Amino acid sequence: MLQAYLPILIFIGVALVMGGVIIVAGRLIGPHRPDKVKLSPYECGFEAFEDARMKFDVRYYLVAILFIIFDLEIAFLFPWAVALNEIGMFGFVSMMVFLGILVVGFIYEWKKGALEWE
Repeated sequence: MLQAYLPILIFIGVALVMGGVIIVAGRLIGPHRPDKVKLSPYECGFEAFEDARMKFDVRYYLVAILFIIFDLEIAFLFPWAVALNEIGMFGFVSMMVFLGILVVGFIYEWKKGALEWE
């Protein structure tokens, strides 16, 4: 029974060895000339002007969370579309209920102004 896992263990071992060799080779062969500019913090082309621990606007987090929620829910459409012939009418109705709930949530956040950026 353990023989079935032997190719997987070999694959993991080869991947770990190759990863280690590449990291060590890059460390040994690569140039190491750090200077003040290379070691300085970089922030979108500008000099750092505030502490990295500054507070962000809550709307930033809200938009990010909403994007993740809707992006992940839309990802459910791909396997559903592929398997639509096998799941039949029940799968179709289930997805329509799911999409209906998704649309209601989208309309709710739109009416609350969560998508508006001032």
